[in-house]
Amino acid sequence: MASIDVNQISKGMKLEIDGQPFEIVDYQHVKPGKGQAFARIKLKNLKTGNVVEKTYKVGEKLELADFEEREMEYLYNDGEFYYFMDNRTYEQTGVPAASLGEKAKFLKENTTVMVQFYKGEAISVKLPKSIVLQVTDTEPGFKGDTVSNVTKPATLETGAVIQVPMFINPGDFVRVNPETGEYIERVNVK
Repeated sequence: MASIDVNQISKGMKLEIDGQPFEIVDYQHVKPGKGQAFARIKLKNLKTGNVVEKTYKVGEKLELADFEEREMEYLYNDGEFYYFMDNRTYEQTGVPAASLGEKAKFLKENTTVMVQFYKGEAISVKLPKSIVLQVTDTEPGFKGDTVSNVTKPATLETGAVIQVPMFINPGDFVRVNPETGEYIERVNVK
């Protein structure tokens, strides 16, 4: 396992702390007037999603995690696991439903995602920044319903319910941010 100095850290780097995989979300190097310099690091646990803050003195060593991301295609789920296929090797991998959490509501078959592996075990899935999904149910919009900031609930083809502008109708395609569950824009799909 490789180790790095606290001075070499950067956002997005994957570390192993106390046998758990973490990703650096944010960090700050601090040089107080007196005493030794240190780094305050905000870390996200890649298995649980919890965010913690830790402080390390300059000169301390941190362990890099045995971490890998592979581009895979979502196939199906059986309630317990979500299954993905590597398009190069055709190998199928199951990711526990619990590790996907709310993101699972935006997964549509054949969506390409990044599956995250820690020590060879699939632990999480990173969805694209935006996903295009069809609205299956919402109250119909009316001509003139273009007032901004007025929204209504809409059910998407995956079963997720999001807030959309009043002009969105059943059958429309919308671009959604799967991390926040927010509507981005209406999309014309031919």
